[in-house]
Amino acid sequence: MSDAPPDETRLAAEIERLKAEFPKTRELYREVCALLFFRHGITPTANRLYQLVKRGSMGTPTAVLGEFWTELREKSRVRIEHPDLPADLQAVAGELVATLWTRSSTAARDALDALRDEIEVQRGEAQRAVVAARDELARVEGALEQRTGALLAAQVEVRELEKAQAEGRAQRQALEAELERVRATLAARDREFVEVREGFSRDLGKQRDATERAEERFRASEKRALLEIDRERSAATKLQKELDEATHRAEQKDADHRRASETMQAQLGDARHQAGVLQGRLDAVQAENTRLQTEMMTLREAETHARETRASSESAGVRKAPRPTRSPRAVPTAKPATRRKKAV
Repeated sequence: MSDAPPDETRLAAEIERLKAEFPKTRELYREVCALLFFRHGITPTANRLYQLVKRGSMGTPTAVLGEFWTELREKSRVRIEHPDLPADLQAVAGELVATLWTRSSTAARDALDALRDEIEVQRGEAQRAVVAARDELARVEGALEQRTGALLAAQVEVRELEKAQAEGRAQRQALEAELERVRATLAARDREFVEVREGFSRDLGKQRDATERAEERFRASEKRALLEIDRERSAATKLQKELDEATHRAEQKDADHRRASETMQAQLGDARHQAGVLQGRLDAVQAENTRLQTEMMTLREAETHARETRASSESAGVRKAPRPTRSPRAVPTAKPATRRKKAV
């Protein structure tokens, strides 16, 4: 028999179950003897039985244990009865079969003990594998939590980028609307300038007819008018040049804005900075437009002054005595300075 102690917890649970099934003390001791000897491979003793059951007096487990061994020997003894065999041969044959049965039982118990040991080893390995699997599961869960946190951070960053992109798109649309308004304003100013130039050409034709009829009387006035026209032509040329430069700058600003819009889609982080740059350039265009408007008003005032000067000169010439007539000469005509305005 194996002297290795069984699992005390399992043994105690089985004895408690037997106590519930066998309320009589002697029957309970008999079942505990069978449990220890046949199931767990433990040789029962009176002290061991009493420690496990804890019922009755010490004589009860001793008496039950004696009955158990007597019954076990009776059951293990093999009787061979045959009419042709002598009585002594029958006893020897019975002892031989009993010995064979005992040895086979011992061998079976040894095999069972080896199997139990192997199972215990496998159980230990399984427990270690379970612990390793739990550690791996904890590591995987930690990595999953880290990846989940990184994913949540990436989602937050994506939402922030989408928000910044929406803000950049709104700013770009606002800048495009402002640029269209500036273009419309410059186109209106261009049309107004063309109308002013045409009116100036008509007025200049009238003045040329009057100058041809009174060349000698209005020579001094003509010189002043020519000087005034030259100044106006120079101012108009300068204004045209500045307007062309402003148009060129506006086109450059438009190109810069388009490049900034394309760059904004790839670099959302620079969207606000680019919007600020475009806003500054737009303010510069508005300031330039304001300056051009001021210069245009100055040009109109100069034209009004020239008209008043010519009118006063004409009225003064009528009051003077006419000089000897001469063949009229062609007076050089001052052509108005032509300007082209490019749409911004």
